[in-house]
Amino acid sequence: MASGRDPYQVLGVGRDAGDAEIRRSYRRLARQFHPDRNKGNAAAEARFKEVQAAYDAIGTAEAREAQRRQAFSGFGGPGGFGGMPGGMGQFEDLIGQMFGQRRGPGPAPPRQQRARAPPKGGDVNVHLDVSLAQAAEGGSFPFTIRRLRLTPNGGVETKAASLRMTLEPGRAHGSTKRLRGQGHEHPEGATGDALVTLRIDPGEDRRWEEGRLVQSVQVAYSTLVLGGKVEVTLPDGRAGRLSVPEGSMVGDRRRMPGQGYAGGDLDLEFELAEHGELDEAQIKAVTNLRDLGL
Repeated sequence: MASGRDPYQVLGVGRDAGDAEIRRSYRRLARQFHPDRNKGNAAAEARFKEVQAAYDAIGTAEAREAQRRQAFSGFGGPGGFGGMPGGMGQFEDLIGQMFGQRRGPGPAPPRQQRARAPPKGGDVNVHLDVSLAQAAEGGSFPFTIRRLRLTPNGGVETKAASLRMTLEPGRAHGSTKRLRGQGHEHPEGATGDALVTLRIDPGEDRRWEEGRLVQSVQVAYSTLVLGGKVEVTLPDGRAGRLSVPEGSMVGDRRRMPGQGYAGGDLDLEFELAEHGELDEAQIKAVTNLRDLGL
């Protein structure tokens, strides 16, 4: 994660949490900090992006396994060389970035193979955050990158640069584009590249799953049990009524082909509707349901 915070801490879940628990926490926090609910609040926007990045990092079992492997890669697990924070580990990171590689344990490659590979600076990974509408339309979007640059006296410094990337309409969420020559400089060779990963804000009550949009639809308990219709606003802004079959459950989905992002499918997932303060008649009705075992 770009913020450096533990994604489990960001989402407020334990390391043994499964997909469902992580998804519930993500949806709650995403709804709380979504920019549509916090107009002009930069802190909320930053928190929303952090929550989104955390879900991308651990939202599936495969992602959590990759996160675990990353945490324990390198010399002796987290914490750098010999378990010491900073110090030697930071120095190795700097050298690895400048020379485009990280040397891990094990034998060095053959001398002939090393000589054949031209030197090149390390690549820089960065995210480009855009809205669903911006991604669908495409265009040129700015972003900031921090990269290592050589100084005239032979030293190294980290410098920020403002770049732009042209985004073709309908580019996939999570896809990466390589900008050649925009990465870390190398003292004896070519400059590395910038790898820009696209993060598309799916909008309030929506999320990405394997490149497909999933939208939560609030349904009253009575409608789940008895069936009925609920109002739904699609990603393109069109509104309609969705039929809820009798005996539906929280978590059930209805797939709408071609109604998602860039002509893809849209999954509508039922969730129990939130309610405000109940009046006396509603309390009595709920009490009767409880007494009947519902």
